Amino acid sequence: MKNKELLYQLLYFFCIGVTFLNNYELVFAVWSVTILLTLQKKYSITLLKYISFFVVILSTAFISSLFRDHKIYGIIRDITYLAKPIMGLWAGYQLCKVSSEKALKMFIYTGAIISFIHIAIICITIITYGTFNVNLIRQEAGYFSDYEIYVLIMLIFSDKFKIQFSKSRLRILILLVGVSSFLYLARTNLIQFVVLFVALKGYFVLTKKSIIVLVTIFITVLIGYGAVYSSNPKRGGKGLETFLYKIKIAPIEPFKTKINKDDWKDFNDNYRSYENIIAVKQVSNEGLSAVLFGEGLGATLDLGREVWSNDGEFVRYIPIVHNGYMTVFLKSGIFGVFFLICFIIVLCKQKRVNDDEIKHINYFLIGTGIFLIFSNWVFLGLYLKLDNKSVIIGFLIALRQVIDKENRILYLNAKENEKD
Repeated sequence: MKNKELLYQLLYFFCIGVTFLNNYELVFAVWSVTILLTLQKKYSITLLKYISFFVVILSTAFISSLFRDHKIYGIIRDITYLAKPIMGLWAGYQLCKVSSEKALKMFIYTGAIISFIHIAIICITIITYGTFNVNLIRQEAGYFSDYEIYVLIMLIFSDKFKIQFSKSRLRILILLVGVSSFLYLARTNLIQFVVLFVALKGYFVLTKKSIIVLVTIFITVLIGYGAVYSSNPKRGGKGLETFLYKIKIAPIEPFKTKINKDDWKDFNDNYRSYENIIAVKQVSNEGLSAVLFGEGLGATLDLGREVWSNDGEFVRYIPIVHNGYMTVFLKSGIFGVFFLICFIIVLCKQKRVNDDEIKHINYFLIGTGIFLIFSNWVFLGLYLKLDNKSVIIGFLIALRQVIDKENRILYLNAKENEKD
């Protein structure tokens, strides 16, 4: 039994840790092996329902590709890309097969190890280059970490999950994960923290109090943004000024409708919007069938010019874009986008329960769904090659079942003791 638990713990760490290496082939291999090693005979209806949305998106893209002449390599590549959320949900669900206490500690300690490694890399980078340059540090140590934000939130609300840590250990873990999370200097992680914190407080379950709190948070964010905007941080500034500049342009960057591609500043600052504009034009030009059901597996977006990719090469034709909705639109049209939105809606509609621990897991899932609305627009959502939120969602679904099973056993044991 202990050997099996150790195997699951190692597989879980590898499934999360491998996403930080920016190598999707390796992610696909690790997740595939994990699924095969932990196959089950039974699965929850909830998991199958969540997976089904992504199966429909993948199937639609496959059928659309039958009517188009795409390269085999592109088709195989897109199958692996579009299957990513399915595999993540599946792997995460299967890896939560220990007690709830051990599962939660596995979840947290995985984040703590990642945080320690991240801080160590930052220290090495600063010592090596002799400077605290935000762009350099992010390039060397990583651009964001959704997982550490989940762990940080769980630590902050540790009493709600009945996590048995001493006060000193809890403080050390919060400090470690909190510092690491901040040092990514990622706008998306900042938004994610706020969304998940508000979710765990239960404020997305609408009441008079929650509406007042949400309005207050919205006004506070507007005031904060106004302060950043009025400080007028410059592009290419030093230290935190770079981060503040990114916050300044954040509301415009993904929504701009006109881009001057000959102005390199305008093009670089609003590149996400440029991709969206090109995607809509290209698919629309292919006719009604493409708009409804996409261009299929193997479809690529023609940017009209070569750009420097994250993989370190100049490319003109790209298989995916930053926007998850647009990526699905390119592959499986409005039909696919509809099912992606349905997944988010279903994730946000969790049942009300009395058990406090399960209730806060549901809050986590609701917060994840709300964050995915934004994440899909700017960062591909669950389709991002570096993303591990699908593993987290699958893990939380299974954890909820484990806790429910433990509660039923305790209830039955209590009943038996009453009879005796």
